[in-house]
Amino acid sequence: MAQLVYKRVLLKLGGEALSKPGGNGIDPDEAAFLANKVKSVKDLGVEVAVVIGGGNLWRGRDGIERGMEQATADHMGMIATVMNALALQDALERAGVYTRVQSAVEMRAIAEPYIRRRAMRHLEKGRVVIFAGGTGNPYFTTDTAGALRAMEIDANVMIKATKVDGVYDSDPKTNPDAVKFEHISYIDALNKRLKALDSTAISLCMENDLPILVLDLWQDGSLEKAMMGEPVGTVIGR
Repeated sequence: MAQLVYKRVLLKLGGEALSKPGGNGIDPDEAAFLANKVKSVKDLGVEVAVVIGGGNLWRGRDGIERGMEQATADHMGMIATVMNALALQDALERAGVYTRVQSAVEMRAIAEPYIRRRAMRHLEKGRVVIFAGGTGNPYFTTDTAGALRAMEIDANVMIKATKVDGVYDSDPKTNPDAVKFEHISYIDALNKRLKALDSTAISLCMENDLPILVLDLWQDGSLEKAMMGEPVGTVIGR
C-alpha cells in the first residue's frame, strides 16, 4: 500500500468554492462536496487545516473602487470568511468529522480565537481546524493567511485548491497553447507574475521553505493522489 508523503496539510480554499459556478453566496450542496473532499483525506490519516476566503460573499476591491477605505473593505472580507468557515464546519460535522473554527477576528460566541498551540492540539486529536478571519489585519489576502498559518502549525505543504489542474504560463481557458508547469521555483513564479497565488504568500513560503501544491480539487481523486505523492497539479518550491 502506498505511503502518505504528508502528515499535516494546510488546504487553502477560495470562497467561491462554496457557491455554484458563476454564482455567489453559500450553496449547501457545494459545502457538502468540499466536506467530503476534506473527509476523504482525513480518513487517510492526514491532519487537515483549512483557510477559506470570502470572495463569494464580499470582494473588497469592489468597495475600494467606489471609494471605500481599504481597511474597512478588508475587515468586511474577514467577517465574510467567518461565515464561510461556519458553513464548512457544519457540512464537515454532518459528514462525521469533528471540526473547530478559529478566527483571527475575535467572535467568541461562534468561534474560538486563534491560538496556535490550541490549533495544533486539535489537529493532534484528529480534528479539522478551519482558520477564519484571514491574518486579522487589513492589506493581507487569505492566500497570505494560508501561508502564515501553514508555517505556524508546521504543515508539510500548503495546498492551493483551484478549478485548474495546475499552474500554466498563461490562462488555459483562453489560450489553448498554454503550457503547464509540473514544478516551478518560487523565484520563477514571482518573476513570471503567475496568478496562482499572491506574491506575498509565495515570498513567505520561499523564506520558510514551505512547498506549495496547486491542484484542481474538483478532479476526481486529485487530493488523495497528492497525499500519496503521485504527480498531481504543480509544485512551487525550491
